[in-house]
Amino acid sequence: MAEKKANGNMMRYAGLATQWLVMLGAAVWLGLKLDSWTGWKFPLFVVTLPLVALIVSLWQLVREFNQPKK
Repeated sequence: MAEKKANGNMMRYAGLATQWLVMLGAAVWLGLKLDSWTGWKFPLFVVTLPLVALIVSLWQLVREFNQPKK
């Protein structure tokens, strides 16, 4: 029983980590595309979009851990 619960927790954390990495990677990619489209010298979108993605992912993480376990 304890092994099944440990595997469930491991998969939960692996899923959250994967979601976090994909969200940050997509934010950086989108920031690069937007910065190349605008042509500005300062990479505004490469800096701001990953920060916004990080804030959103941390908010989701807090919400996930505050939910009661099923």
